[in-house]
Amino acid sequence: MKIILVCMILPYLAFGKFEATIKPINQYIKQRMIEGKSWRKSCPVPIKDLRYIRVKHRNFYRSEKMGEIIVHKDVADEVVEIFRELYKIKYPIRQMRLVSDFRGSDWQSIEADNTSAFNCRKATGSKKWSKHSYGKAIDINPIENPYISRKGYISHKKSLFYKKREHKKSTYADKAVLVKGDKAIQIFEKYGWIWGGDWSGVKDYQHFSK
Repeated sequence: MKIILVCMILPYLAFGKFEATIKPINQYIKQRMIEGKSWRKSCPVPIKDLRYIRVKHRNFYRSEKMGEIIVHKDVADEVVEIFRELYKIKYPIRQMRLVSDFRGSDWQSIEADNTSAFNCRKATGSKKWSKHSYGKAIDINPIENPYISRKGYISHKKSLFYKKREHKKSTYADKAVLVKGDKAIQIFEKYGWIWGGDWSGVKDYQHFSK
């Protein structure tokens, strides 16, 4: 009986205080970015203008993890405050890893339902640099919050279940769904970030940009 009780209680004991650190990009992280194809010399933002953040978040499994994300130095402090508030309202995030872990592939990062920010790439369907290339955009829980084309097309099969934007169940995945009026969206907006779910035509529910 004691063993069973320990197993039931441990997930709740894992919750503690919010933690986050902001640091300049060191040589190790820079090398990860170069080898992972998320940064190169032709990118619009130099390494010195980016910041590496480690941040605690609640995940989909009743526990907490330290995630990592890279953003522009100008928004680093407020990004920490945003995630502090998301942590406070218990908004769940499946995982937060650098896009470098996915060889700079936005597709693979989304398939892994990975929350990320900086990635030196062109905007979807455009020849212009994405806001992600400047470290001023964040994609959060992209499977639960898909990019939907003007014609209603969704590229990632696992996201088809979330085409209808509503909260259906009390699961962590359902709590991760962003629906207009949600507290998580209000937190981003309080700091002046624009939500892709408000765009006309194309909808990018995972996307927030400054």
